[in-house]
Amino acid sequence: MRITLDYGRTGLEVELPEDRIVGPLAIRPAKPLANPDAAVALALQNPIGSRPLAEVSRGRKNACILVCDITRPVPNRVLLPPLLRTLEQQGIARRDILILIATGLHRPNEDRELQEMLGPEIVADYRIENHHGKAKDEHDFLGVTPNGVPVWLDSRYLRADLKITTGLIEPHLMAGYSGGRKVICPGIAGLETVKVWHGPRFLEHPRADSGIVAGNPVHEENTRIALMAGCDFIVNVCLDGPRQILWVGAGDMIKAWEEGVRFIEGIVKVPVTEPLDIVVTSCAGYPLDTTWYQAIKGLIGALPIVKQGGTIIMAASLSEGLGSAEFQQLMAENQDLKLFKQRILGKDYFVMDQWQLEELAKVVERCRVKVVSDGVSPVSLRRCFVEPATTVEQAIEDSLAEYGPSAKIAVIPKGPYVLPYVSNPV
Repeated sequence: MRITLDYGRTGLEVELPEDRIVGPLAIRPAKPLANPDAAVALALQNPIGSRPLAEVSRGRKNACILVCDITRPVPNRVLLPPLLRTLEQQGIARRDILILIATGLHRPNEDRELQEMLGPEIVADYRIENHHGKAKDEHDFLGVTPNGVPVWLDSRYLRADLKITTGLIEPHLMAGYSGGRKVICPGIAGLETVKVWHGPRFLEHPRADSGIVAGNPVHEENTRIALMAGCDFIVNVCLDGPRQILWVGAGDMIKAWEEGVRFIEGIVKVPVTEPLDIVVTSCAGYPLDTTWYQAIKGLIGALPIVKQGGTIIMAASLSEGLGSAEFQQLMAENQDLKLFKQRILGKDYFVMDQWQLEELAKVVERCRVKVVSDGVSPVSLRRCFVEPATTVEQAIEDSLAEYGPSAKIAVIPKGPYVLPYVSNPV
């Protein structure tokens, strides 16, 4: 069986033993919107739980629009033009509209990346700035939540007369699903906020997982923080495997997002009858698989269906390497993950991005990991607590030799965009 895994910009074709395969596990077929441009315009005029955008924006002096950074394939070129036209038609001058890139604690997006994300016309005609999560003086302090999270958010958004967010609703390894409130926290949150909200007190909770909203403390807390910030209007989408728009919703930050979650969970949840020895997956290709930091999401996505002591084989381009300098330092300082867990559960240890190593620790506690990549050397991969593999085929062959003739293989070509689960857990 020949299957193409999402890998970089091109994909990676692999040949798998057909008699062992469960799947491929994929997003259920859904019909893309016939006219996405018209659908967005209609959503702005007929929002969920809100007045139309034209009414919401009337009389406002200025506006801040949050958009996701380069790591999310949000179709901004479809979403932004009708949104921007509406604001200008209601009297908000173009010079008074700011498009703010919600980078969270990721690096800024500049030049060609902005062209790719937003389109050349918007880049040429509008003011576009990046959020800088580590620049405390660019944030306003809103107080401390009942759960002890200090809330520092980007001043440019908080001080805007009209606050709009855009985004993509997809499974998220900690917050259940992305989109909605998440572009505010962590999208424009300061380090002082993220370090607590992304701390082990929240992430070690059993409900802080992909596809879980009810009782998920990560979701509940960033919803609370987003409500403290305020949001006048959202525009969110759901995409299929080829990244065509399946659903678009606009309006109230909570009600519109919840409707999108109901839609997406109906097509991304895929059952298997029992845990498997081997799971072959990806991290959804570009732009999500450009760094090891992001690629860990592919491993977390596969974790629910791999046996204890099984193996996840992941292909990821890692074209930009391992991730931030802080993340690389973190891995170098913590080659014993059990000791790392003890450190972060204490009160005196913190390194930015530690939450992603914490998620990786959950994976390697359960199973082995083999990674195929052109972007990072085998030596570097071994320092990431995984085994390098030259090809997916070789990794499968080695794993089958270990698990024997009855071993089965699940294949998830689009990685964390699919939510596999065991339908009959023991």
